[in-house]
Amino acid sequence: MEGKIVLVTGATDGIGKQTALELAQLGATVLLHGRSAQRGQQALADIRAALGSAARPRLDYFLADLSSQRQVRQLAAEVQTRYHRLDVLINNAGVFTKQRELTEDGLELTFAVNHLAPFLLTNLLLDLLKRSAPARIITLSSVLHQRSLVDFNNLQGERFFDGNQAYGLSKLGNVLFTVELAERLRGTGVTANCLHPGSIDTKMLRAAFGGMHGDTVAAGAATPVYLATAPEVENVSGFYFDRKRSAKTSPLAQDAELRRKFWEVSARLTGL
Repeated sequence: MEGKIVLVTGATDGIGKQTALELAQLGATVLLHGRSAQRGQQALADIRAALGSAARPRLDYFLADLSSQRQVRQLAAEVQTRYHRLDVLINNAGVFTKQRELTEDGLELTFAVNHLAPFLLTNLLLDLLKRSAPARIITLSSVLHQRSLVDFNNLQGERFFDGNQAYGLSKLGNVLFTVELAERLRGTGVTANCLHPGSIDTKMLRAAFGGMHGDTVAAGAATPVYLATAPEVENVSGFYFDRKRSAKTSPLAQDAELRRKFWEVSARLTGL
């Protein structure tokens, strides 16, 4: 990964931080993103300490709250101002909430952060990624997407809200977006894939399932790191991975009309 530039969203703890660490270990310049300046500086310090002074990791930090579309746009603009290329974009940041909350844009928080933010950020960075081709877009979804349905009259819990359903829908959104994006990127040299990281012992898992304990963050980072680095997936696009292997998605992901409609709704909600 020497000479490669990678942006990892939600990189101040959990899977994102571990992913950033491992990519830095492989020689990449890693752009960490988070919504706390303090946690961001701590993450940078932790990664530098883990690598040791001899490694001289090339790290940078970008501050943005992905629940705010204004800040998502600012993040994209700052990345493009400070870097002339982007080889890998890893959409890792996510939230889980049991209560319906609205963002400053009037959008339901889970849908806004987990789906609309990566949808918007990726689209804003597409020109940079295309200029950097071959490049890769990797989005963390979840096996829970397979249990979700799409109700265009209740995408944001307007009629009924359940935290688990909202999370599952946002993760289905990640898959629909990835498959449709891969179709639109044919011939550009940019690939798009998504993945289930596993049930990992993170703050999100504990928020969603109380006292449940999952696997290590190293296990959670294994598949995103694989998709970011493995030569054998350089030309693979539009797939969903689990444990470094291509896996079956919800049948809804193969519905081209649904994907296009979901894209159009997402574009409208993000002002694209």
